[in-house]
Amino acid sequence: MTEPQPDLFEMRRLESLSNTIFGVAMTLLAYDLPKPNFAHMPGWDDLAHTYSGRLAGLVLSFIIAGVFWISHHRRLARQPFGSRFVVILNLFFLLSIVLLPVTNGLYSSYRLSSAVAVLYGLHLTIIAALNAALWWLALSGGRHSEIAGAVFPVIVFVPGIALAAYAPEYVQYFWMLGFGGFLARRFVATKPAQPPGEGG
Repeated sequence: MTEPQPDLFEMRRLESLSNTIFGVAMTLLAYDLPKPNFAHMPGWDDLAHTYSGRLAGLVLSFIIAGVFWISHHRRLARQPFGSRFVVILNLFFLLSIVLLPVTNGLYSSYRLSSAVAVLYGLHLTIIAALNAALWWLALSGGRHSEIAGAVFPVIVFVPGIALAAYAPEYVQYFWMLGFGGFLARRFVATKPAQPPGEGG
């Protein structure tokens, strides 16, 4: 068993920090949910008016955070050691996750605002781009299906920013396409290596 190089960082320590950050960020998504004090016994219309928009934003952000947590966990499992640059890039990725409750709170409250929808879209794009860059560094050109799955959300979120500027009321449905990264990973599967002497 080869000894790790002294200038490499043991990524399992980063994984412990990551789990804590994801857990706290995903919990704080619910912090901005309204805590109403109805003047009368609320009916279904009152509840829908109070919670529908905010719950949609919370669920979207929670699913996005969950998908990136799964991706982050799988990537760290394939990269037991990382350089200082990789560790710093991972910390920026975790910072983008920490900020998710902030932009989610804005988007949940003002989702019909073009400026807020664009800001939220930019944030999602930054998270996805950092995740894709970290996958690229972790795999060094191998397992192209994994890289395709990581790049796919970036391809969705970038045009989503333009859609958010002109049709913020519909962009949340477009962002859901970003979860197609799981399917993209299956379609762009890496070919198994051929034994010597076979193939053309």
